[in-house]
Amino acid sequence: MGHVRGFLEYSRKNASYKPVTERIKNYKEFVEYLSDENIQVQASRCMDCGVPFCHSNGCPVYNLIPEWNDLVFKGKWKEALERLEMTNFLPEITGRICPAPCESSCTLSINDSPVSIKQIELAIIEKGFQNGWVKPHPPENETGRKIAVIGSGPAGLTAASSLRRLGHEVTLFDKSEQVGGLLRYGIPDFKLEKYIIDRRVNLMKEEGIKFETDVNIGEDLSARYLQKSFDVILLTMGAERPRDLRVPGRGFEGIHFAMEYLIQSNKYVSGETEKERIISAGNKTVLVIGGGDTGSDCVGTAHRQGAKKVYQFEIMPKPLDWKHQSNPAWPAWPVILRTSSSHQEGAERDWSILTKSFSGRGISVEQVHCIRVEWQKDKKTGIPKMVEIPGSEFSLKVDLVLLAMGFVHVDHNKLLSDLKVELDEKDNIKINEKYATSVPGVYAAGDSSIGASLVVRAIFHGLQAARSIHEYLKTRK
Repeated sequence: MGHVRGFLEYSRKNASYKPVTERIKNYKEFVEYLSDENIQVQASRCMDCGVPFCHSNGCPVYNLIPEWNDLVFKGKWKEALERLEMTNFLPEITGRICPAPCESSCTLSINDSPVSIKQIELAIIEKGFQNGWVKPHPPENETGRKIAVIGSGPAGLTAASSLRRLGHEVTLFDKSEQVGGLLRYGIPDFKLEKYIIDRRVNLMKEEGIKFETDVNIGEDLSARYLQKSFDVILLTMGAERPRDLRVPGRGFEGIHFAMEYLIQSNKYVSGETEKERIISAGNKTVLVIGGGDTGSDCVGTAHRQGAKKVYQFEIMPKPLDWKHQSNPAWPAWPVILRTSSSHQEGAERDWSILTKSFSGRGISVEQVHCIRVEWQKDKKTGIPKMVEIPGSEFSLKVDLVLLAMGFVHVDHNKLLSDLKVELDEKDNIKINEKYATSVPGVYAAGDSSIGASLVVRAIFHGLQAARSIHEYLKTRK
């Protein structure tokens, strides 16, 4: 590395946030990023560690992290961008919303704060856009093969671009009015402003990719039509079926799936719908059930809508409140308490809480009834099991309940039933090591086949599926 003592001489420095009172007034991005000079200093902390666990263990796309860290430190930004684009198709998105498992695997995490990998990645790609270095890559030769990609999330976008650059004619279909899947409709603008997606999509259009939006495949266009019109179909619809909470009172109005809430809010922000037609937390007491990223997004959105009070309950026990930035589970992902920027804006969080029922007056929810639980290891299996704590029952007055308990599998829509693709034991699309389904010429990638996971993992699967499809088409006359 260029600065062999960088990790000894410099400490980690994070980007800062605008004040809470300022940022909750709108849905704009509020991160104040480090200067180029500070980013170069942070890159100098990347040590010659021998085995870069950030690359080999932490990063699902196997980013060449030590290489572009070294290049950034030396001021060779364009060369750093070339290394970054070798492995990651959407660094402008992962640099904003990825939980950065690479940093958990950083060798410095053993006894110090990890290298600011995520910030460096974002700085590289943004400098690339600012200087016009990020360009479309239309194919030099056309193969004459036609591919339909169903779903425009990270897996679909990555696969479509990869296949087009290999010379195939690619049409990307999406049921929504605009491209991006849950990147556009599921993630609030304060985490990912939508011009970032549009910027990438415009490059893809210049490459010759066709986009067909507001088309529900299986309903508007049949599976039979696709199979007759295209050489290959790639399914990248995501895992959209949410986990439900089947308890008494679930049918009261005011209880919604988190994604229903977030999608409506995002459409309001983009001007696709009116404020009167969305689920609003304005002047309401809100309960978010579920402690993951989706729940955190609901918390931040509720604040911007003017919620009176926000609670967030999680059924699992409270993770370790780790006071230091070093990693207690290195190089694996640490199970520690994480506080998002949305939580910092205000939310009363609690853990080990089981929701028993809802009650209300008329048709609207008014109270949630809960009990505290503890998790005890089974003496025979060692597997933790939930045990209710007698006498710990309590109720909470609420106006709006948002269910953010994760996703169970791909939506079993008419397209899947008409294609007759086989499902796996988790009810996702079953694929082999080549991403091929049980139906010849039909492939699947991303959350639709692996279940709900990270954006960066969907990018990797989209890239790998594209390579497998290309190999398959080379064998076809």
